[in-house]
Amino acid sequence: MTHKLTAADRAAALATLPGWTGRDDRDAIAKTYMFKDFAGAFAFMTAVALAAERMNHHPEWFNVWNRVEVTLSTHDAGGVTGKDIALARAMEDAVWKTEAPPGD
Repeated sequence: MTHKLTAADRAAALATLPGWTGRDDRDAIAKTYMFKDFAGAFAFMTAVALAAERMNHHPEWFNVWNRVEVTLSTHDAGGVTGKDIALARAMEDAVWKTEAPPGD
């Protein structure tokens, strides 16, 4: 079983993940991604879905047009674990593969 991160470990990990924050209502981390359009959001979700399958760790997410809201928590551990941080990093990698960098 995967163990929950300590508060210090979670804070250190979040400091390396721009835009990711802790949720006030539960032991989870969250971020909202905004894209140019639905195709950009869908391409991101497709890339993340493939990574999540490889990791066998799946996000909670909600999509409307160009917005993807993500919440990560490891349910069997009852909170945030290294799996969530790894998936958040995979999402950060995916966003750069599916969207042009700012200024392009």
